[in-house]
Amino acid sequence: MAIIKLGHYPVGPGEKPFIIAELSGNHDQSLDKALAMVDAAAACGANAIKIQTYTADSMTLDINSGDFVIKDAGNLWQGQSLYQLYQKAMTPWQWHQPIFERAQQHGLLAFSTPFDQSAVDFLEQLQVPCYKIASFENSDHALLEAVAKTGKPIILSTGMATQTELAESVEVLRKNGCTELVLLKCTSHYPADPIDANLATIPHLAALFGCQVGLSDHTAGIGVAVASVVLGASVIEKHFVLDRNEGGVDAEFSLEPAEFSALVQECHRAAVALGKVAYGGTEKEQASRKYRRSLYIAEDMQAGELFTQANLRSVRPGLGLAPKYLPLLLGKPIKRATSKGTAMSWELV
Repeated sequence: MAIIKLGHYPVGPGEKPFIIAELSGNHDQSLDKALAMVDAAAACGANAIKIQTYTADSMTLDINSGDFVIKDAGNLWQGQSLYQLYQKAMTPWQWHQPIFERAQQHGLLAFSTPFDQSAVDFLEQLQVPCYKIASFENSDHALLEAVAKTGKPIILSTGMATQTELAESVEVLRKNGCTELVLLKCTSHYPADPIDANLATIPHLAALFGCQVGLSDHTAGIGVAVASVVLGASVIEKHFVLDRNEGGVDAEFSLEPAEFSALVQECHRAAVALGKVAYGGTEKEQASRKYRRSLYIAEDMQAGELFTQANLRSVRPGLGLAPKYLPLLLGKPIKRATSKGTAMSWELV
C-alpha cells in the first residue's frame, strides 16, 4: 500500500502510526480549555488535533419533542434534544483559527470534520491540510463531493455503512478528485464495547479499497487501538479530555493525558514489534545461543568407557553437541580420558 501524506507526515507502511487527538466538545465551551487541550495533546506525542465544524442549526431542527429527542436506553445523551446536544458540543467557528494556530506552534497537524457545504467553505478559508468525514455523514454524497473537490487528503470513518454504501462513498470521493484516502474502522456507539470493534475488518478494508486504513476508536482504554496497529492500522483517532471527572460531552470514552501518552507509546511499540517473518533468532539473540542446552561430560571418564545417562547429560551452556545426538551417543565408547565439564564433541567419539 502506497505511503500518503497528511500535511508533512508520511502515513503508511514502515511509518509510525499517525495519532489524532479528537477534541470534540470536551472543551466545555471554553476557548482557554480548548487551547490547553491542544498543549496537552502535543505533550502527549499526538501528531494531530481535530475538531468539528458545525452549528446546531446546520445539524438539526430546534425541536424539543418527538423524533428530535434522544430516547435510546443507555445512550450517554438520553433525554436531551439533538439541538441541545449540538449546542453544547459545537466548537464556535471563531475559535477555529486560534486553535489551529496553537496546534501549528507545536508542530501538530490541525484539521476538522465539516458537516455541510458552509463548513467546507469556511475550512477552506483556513487552509486546512486535510478533512475528516464523520461516520454518520459518510453516505452524504453531496458533502463527500464538496470535500473531494478540494483535492486534499480525506479520512473517512466507516461506522454503520455497509460494504455497498462504502463502495459508493469511495467512488464519489475518487470521481471528484480524492487521491489520498484513509478509511477508519469505526463502531458508532458511545462508548463502544471491544467485542463490537471487529478489528479483523481492517485488513479487509485495505484489500477491498486499496487505501490506507486505520481506527476511530470509541472504546475505553488503549488495548483496542494498540491491537489495530498489528492488523495494519496506520491512523488512530481517539477522543481526548483533560479530566474525565470534570465531565465533557464525550468524556466517558475519551482519554486523559497520561492515557493518551500511553496510547502513543504503545501504538509505536506495536508497529515496531510487528516487524517481519523471522526465524533463528535476531542478531541481538546470537550472544544468548551459548545458554541453550547441549551435551556435556558429567563425570570424569577414562578412554574406552561407554557413554551413559549419568556421564553424558544435556545441560546448559550450549557449547557442546546438540541434545538430539544423545540417543546416538549412548553406549558408544569415549575416545580418550576426559574430565567432567568438557563440552561433548565428535572428536571424543
